[in-house]
Amino acid sequence: MRLVTYNVEWFSNLFDDRGRLLNDAGWSGRYNVKRFQQIEALGIVFNALDADAVMIIEAPDSDRRRDGAAALEIFAETMGLRSRRAVMGFVNDTQQEIALLYDPDAMTVEHDPQGEPRFDQDYEIDLDVDAAPEKVRWSKPPLELAVRTKDGVNLRLIGVHAKSKAPHGARTDAGVMRIAIENRRKQLAQCIWLRERVDDHLDQNDRLVVLGDFNDGPGLDEYEKLFGRSGVEIVLGVDDEADLFDPHAAAMIGRVPGPVPASARFWLADQKRWMETLLDYVMVSPALVDEADRWRIWHPVDDANIAEVPELVSALLTASDHFPVSVELDI
Repeated sequence: MRLVTYNVEWFSNLFDDRGRLLNDAGWSGRYNVKRFQQIEALGIVFNALDADAVMIIEAPDSDRRRDGAAALEIFAETMGLRSRRAVMGFVNDTQQEIALLYDPDAMTVEHDPQGEPRFDQDYEIDLDVDAAPEKVRWSKPPLELAVRTKDGVNLRLIGVHAKSKAPHGARTDAGVMRIAIENRRKQLAQCIWLRERVDDHLDQNDRLVVLGDFNDGPGLDEYEKLFGRSGVEIVLGVDDEADLFDPHAAAMIGRVPGPVPASARFWLADQKRWMETLLDYVMVSPALVDEADRWRIWHPVDDANIAEVPELVSALLTASDHFPVSVELDI
């Protein structure tokens, strides 16, 4: 079984309010990419993935007028994907939902939120050690799913889009520092909250997969030194006996010599160059480690097999500013 996480930049902009694809020459949300170009590229990428399930980060918007799950199912039908059924959890107001697109012949899937507080509620934690807890809320509540494969194996999936630490809105150097530290505190609080839910599943020896865009990683920015470790390390539980595992995260934490894995690519306008970084992860619980294999970042250059297919290289670069990350589960 192939599971994938894929952050699709502004997927919502490719659909009208009835969920139909806007396959035209209008501009997409991606810089200098038209809607028909992004749609075509996504069709190529999703067909190449041939996944049993894809956790889509920045999935099409859902609100009173729009149905993001229905839009994804129209997309899947248009592209001839076997992963053609969609499920969402708690919707948000950011136009960036979390959804699973999956093959109904391979599994059944149900939105199944756990624990208290739920991820659509408030979580209290003292972020600045002043003995006065702050309330933290997910702008994009994690998607908790109960999955049962056609062979009767039960899985738990948690789709994640953690808070960005980018200092949006800052106008001065001092403002950049203040907002960056504030955002990191909130991001770490979200990851602590998420780790509590992970611990609940580990206590039950669940087959658990936590996957998505964490907007974070070991050594990603200088402010990490203020807090001791990254949000990714908190969710992995690197100081605990019952750790989650992702080989790309492990390579970054251990600083293993060799190529540095990257799952996202951003243009730095002030420096006139591209920056690549690792933001997307597929973490498995100890109950799944022996059944998990062949983690892969679908990088258009670093993956030699992809680099030999020009059409797929072009599609990956056009489709999003993130690349898919997959794992094979022998279940």
